[in-house]
Amino acid sequence: MVGNDTMVFPARLYGRKEKTGAKIEVFLLRELNAEMHLWDVLVDPARKIRVGNKLYFGDGDLVAEVIDNTTSRGRTIRFLFDGDSEAFDKIVETLGETPLPKYIKRKVEPADKERFQTIFAKNKGAVSAPTAGMHFTKQLVKRLQIKGVDMAFVTLHIGLGTFRAVDVEDLTKHKMDSENFIVGSEAVKIVNRALDEKRKVCAIGTTTMRALETAVSANNRLKEKEGWTDKFIFPPYDFKICSAMVTNFHQPESTLLMMACAFGGFDLVMKAYETAKKEKYKFLTYGDSMLIV
Repeated sequence: MVGNDTMVFPARLYGRKEKTGAKIEVFLLRELNAEMHLWDVLVDPARKIRVGNKLYFGDGDLVAEVIDNTTSRGRTIRFLFDGDSEAFDKIVETLGETPLPKYIKRKVEPADKERFQTIFAKNKGAVSAPTAGMHFTKQLVKRLQIKGVDMAFVTLHIGLGTFRAVDVEDLTKHKMDSENFIVGSEAVKIVNRALDEKRKVCAIGTTTMRALETAVSANNRLKEKEGWTDKFIFPPYDFKICSAMVTNFHQPESTLLMMACAFGGFDLVMKAYETAKKEKYKFLTYGDSMLIV
């Protein structure tokens, strides 16, 4: 079984604009330059946040300047901060909020900081948890290991692009946002040994699957690779590494549902969704999952 060991950081910051003091929300998407503390972010309300504006967080503990517009709600901002990356991370930990999806209609609780992580989480950089991994407890992993299941881990830092709805008829025209990933030597060794021994390889979640399918060698084995992936998997697709997948129940027209259909077959996955609706399974984050074999 292969999991994603990315860790969610408190990516949602609340602050105010200089001069007007208007309340604003800044969602940290990805760091562009660690030395300069340059970030791609989403802002709300977007119409009020323009290039040149200064934004204040906490009691002025953190100040940012808007450098550029990227999309309608997207901005590039530079934090005016003298400390190193470690000191900056500490301040974000203090001022930031766990980035629960907006469809969870309740206030973020302190418990969400731990709850919105998998037990595998160790490499900080995601703005959402790899939710299929949330079903795994230390006890469950121990029971799997006793049964002879090997565990391997890759890292894919989940951005918001994973959840963006597809709004094109021709799926080849849909562009995924790039996400940072690492497939290291240990995972390569464990997965390739399983493949050589004709054992099943199971991806825990769509993000794990995307990382694995991005790092396939010419002879259909896993290879070490890191960088950015914008791989979009939709039917028909020939999966090279995995013969099983754990995945949550996703929204219609999402890239996540399309990958599940590519893996399990459209008709079978739709049948599973009909059962899920009838039995009132929970969908999305903190929801139920299925194992496709």
